[in-house]
Amino acid sequence: MAQVPDFVSLNGPDNVGKTTHLVRLAERWDGFQPLGAVHEHDPEPWARAAAGDYARWWFETSTTVELTEMLLAGHAKRAAAREAGRTGLLDRGLPMLLAVATATCVVKDGLTVGEAFKTVTGIAGSRATAPEVSILLLPSLDAERSYAITSAREGRPWTGIYPAYQKTLHAVLLHQAEHGAYTAVVDCEDRSLDDVHSDVVDRLGLSPLADGSPR
Repeated sequence: MAQVPDFVSLNGPDNVGKTTHLVRLAERWDGFQPLGAVHEHDPEPWARAAAGDYARWWFETSTTVELTEMLLAGHAKRAAAREAGRTGLLDRGLPMLLAVATATCVVKDGLTVGEAFKTVTGIAGSRATAPEVSILLLPSLDAERSYAITSAREGRPWTGIYPAYQKTLHAVLLHQAEHGAYTAVVDCEDRSLDDVHSDVVDRLGLSPLADGSPR
C-alpha cells in the first residue's frame, strides 16, 4: 500500500466471502488488526435485542432511528479499538452499515430506496467517522442474479421477511456502487475465491513481500 490507511472494510451481502477474505488479509500482514463486526464492540444492546425474537425486533419493533444509532455506536466503538500504527480490518464498514439500515427501513417502513437512504443519512448526520478504504464484493452486478447466487449458498430457504430484505439490500448496494460510495467494487461472478482475493489484494496495493510488509 502506498499509504497505510487507518481502516480497510470488506462489504457485501451474506455469503459473498467477506469473512474468508478478512482472515486471508490478516494472515498476509501483521500490520492488519482484525476488528470484526459492530455488535462485538457494543454487546449489551445487541444482546438485549437478541434475547427475544431477534427477527421481530429487527424488522418490526425497533425503529429506524434505534437500529441506525446502534449500528453507528458499535462502529464508533470498533474504530476506537484500533491500535496505533495498525490498520483495522472491518467486517462491514460505514457504507455497508448505512446500506443495512436503508434496506431494513425499506421493508419495514414501506419507503422507496431513495426515501429510506435519505432517512438513514439524516439520522447519521455529519458525525465524524474515521476514513476507510472500503471494498464492496458483489456476487453479480445484476441485483436479481446477485440475490439468486447468495440465497443458493445459504443451504436452506430464507423465510419470512428476510428474502425481501436481502433482495432490497442487493439493490441498495448496487445503487451505492453506482454512486461511488465504495473505494472499489469487485465483481465476484463466475470467479474463484483465489481470483477474487487477488483482486482485493490488488485494489489495496498489497504486494507479496517476504517480510509481510505492505508495498
